[in-house]
Amino acid sequence: MGRVWAARGVIDRVFLDSPQYRCEALEGALGCGVSVKLETANPVRSFKGRGTELVASRLAAGGARAVVCASAGNLGQALAWSGRRRGLEVTVVASRFATKAKLDRIRALGATLELVDGDHELARERAAAIAEYEGIRLLEDSLDLETCEGAATIGLELMEGTPTFDTVLIALGGGAMATGVGYVVKELAPDVDVICVQPHGAPALTRSWHERRVVTTDSTDTIADGVAGRFPIPEVLDDLLLIADDAVLVQEESIISGMRLLYNHAGLIVEPSAALGVAAVLEDPTRFAGRHVLTIICGSNVDLPTYHRWIGTPGG
Repeated sequence: MGRVWAARGVIDRVFLDSPQYRCEALEGALGCGVSVKLETANPVRSFKGRGTELVASRLAAGGARAVVCASAGNLGQALAWSGRRRGLEVTVVASRFATKAKLDRIRALGATLELVDGDHELARERAAAIAEYEGIRLLEDSLDLETCEGAATIGLELMEGTPTFDTVLIALGGGAMATGVGYVVKELAPDVDVICVQPHGAPALTRSWHERRVVTTDSTDTIADGVAGRFPIPEVLDDLLLIADDAVLVQEESIISGMRLLYNHAGLIVEPSAALGVAAVLEDPTRFAGRHVLTIICGSNVDLPTYHRWIGTPGG
């Protein structure tokens, strides 16, 4: 816990103390108490800046000149923002099929963007090759402890005061947010359930949790690009097995319904990954009836025309 508290002293305050509130407007639609933690009210519109702030500050303090990462979009934006503040040259490798708005923002923040003709796993391979060739730091989301420690500061904020919720629903991708937040929640409030949520179209880490071994998949098929990994990191699975009470999969239709509910009832434009918690409640309302869930709204970087087509609002 000491390292997580220390992280708060390094992370730019623009990423800290994000809005957290009971969202009664959602409760009638979901049939349970609902609170949200809004990790989109910052310059990169996702929680990833908490981790990249730690990485960039430590690299700059050590005299590093450059850093490279693979990203579906949000990590790349966050690293570009944190690196620019500290004079680091940032290279981001991404799939050319990634969300256009995310790629445009990475470029706008001054990073060098390299696109690959494949998915996120191919981008990870290319980023590792660049790091080895150029002799620079490779930032690996969820494997590098800074990304987990940064996300864990969300957990500290969740636990301030006396929590009213009894369940935390966390989007599960690489695992940094789930393991970081889950660690703090279980340390400070072990009776609170930590439930991780992934799409059926990208189930690798959820399957791994249930089978207690690394399970890979040949492909992904989901609109939730931020959580669409195929090769779980063994160390992340080890941590997840210690802190998660459950890991569930949800359908694409439920993700879209969750996005629509968040827009119509809470006034929130969110990317698909951020709607996974709401989707979990929609798919199993009996499980959550009478409970008070908190869901982390982890990102809002969307292509607006595509978003409006998904949820059926004008602007598509």
